[in-house]
Amino acid sequence: MSTDALSLYLHIPFCRCRCAYCSFVSYTGRDGDLPRYAAALERELRIRKIDGALVSTIYFGGGTPSLLPPDAVHRLLAAIDENFLLDDRVEITMEVNPGTVSAEYLRELRKTGVNRLSLGVQSFDSEELALLGRIHTADEARQAVAMARQSGFQNLSLDFIYGLPNRRPDTWRRMLDEAIATGAPHLSLYGLTIEEGTPLAATVERGELPTPDSDAAASEYELADEMLEQAGFRHYELSNWSKPGFESRHNMVYWKRGRYLGMGVAAHSFINGQRLSNTSSLDEYLAATEENELPPHSIEEISSETALSEAVILGLRLDEGVAADDIKQAFNVDLYGRFREQIAECTALGLLGWDGKRMKLTTRGRLLGNEVFMRFLPLSSTGHQ
Repeated sequence: MSTDALSLYLHIPFCRCRCAYCSFVSYTGRDGDLPRYAAALERELRIRKIDGALVSTIYFGGGTPSLLPPDAVHRLLAAIDENFLLDDRVEITMEVNPGTVSAEYLRELRKTGVNRLSLGVQSFDSEELALLGRIHTADEARQAVAMARQSGFQNLSLDFIYGLPNRRPDTWRRMLDEAIATGAPHLSLYGLTIEEGTPLAATVERGELPTPDSDAAASEYELADEMLEQAGFRHYELSNWSKPGFESRHNMVYWKRGRYLGMGVAAHSFINGQRLSNTSSLDEYLAATEENELPPHSIEEISSETALSEAVILGLRLDEGVAADDIKQAFNVDLYGRFREQIAECTALGLLGWDGKRMKLTTRGRLLGNEVFMRFLPLSSTGHQ
């Protein structure tokens, strides 16, 4: 029996309130559909089972997965256990929003088998949280971290946003100090982006808020790198820092182009050289799964050229970079021969380091990653012939 590694992602597209900056697929005011949706996920798990697939990571993302009651989480994990093989060391992550959980909830969640939490703190400043449209306060964020610790979650990740407009110079430093002091072994730091069609974009368009300052954001990113390195964190991916052994195993599957199945509304999968995307319509998803059918989805065949570019771009996000031997083994392509011009240009600009065997982003390259990545896109994506 084959035991090829597989990761599972379960999307929970429900929110009590939509954040001002969010452009992800989620639904507000439909919490009453949660039991029906959880049952639909169980059915999709049964429909999409893969015999012999060994599940190494499970991730509940959203939306707000912490709106799921623990008994629903337990049933979903039981359905996974019934339809897939589970690695003895399976990493099971749930995204949790402060303000949606209690100490009792977290204790019960721990009993289900969830062994890693990703807490959407975003800021330890209540004014900033209000600006972002978060439903929790700074004190509630602190309480959620403390409750997670008290409930037995040692593998804890905290999310923060840098580059907020009008942020006082000392606020970010104090926030990083506090994040380090929590003892959480993993931090994810994301630069604020103004997504079209969001309330935050409308606020900027009306002139009520300045456009984020890219120089200020870069300074905050550099400060984070400096402070977290001094605190014993490794900057293992562009937006992620961890203590040794606490890297996100699930996200590493994405960055290394491993196999994953996405369940639920708007969930994505990557398997057998194809990328699948489920419908973003909650009603379509529920209707199909309740007939024991796969939800409507699109399929994209990944060409060898696209696969090579993805391997390079995703690999460059990691601190280990891209090894020429790995590219040769996976694609039978000479990395330097194929990308000679791109490597020469990026090294000349100080964005990329190349030692003849491996290429990695420089410190400057991490700040300007998109400038590098665009150069490694497939020719068909860049408009060239």
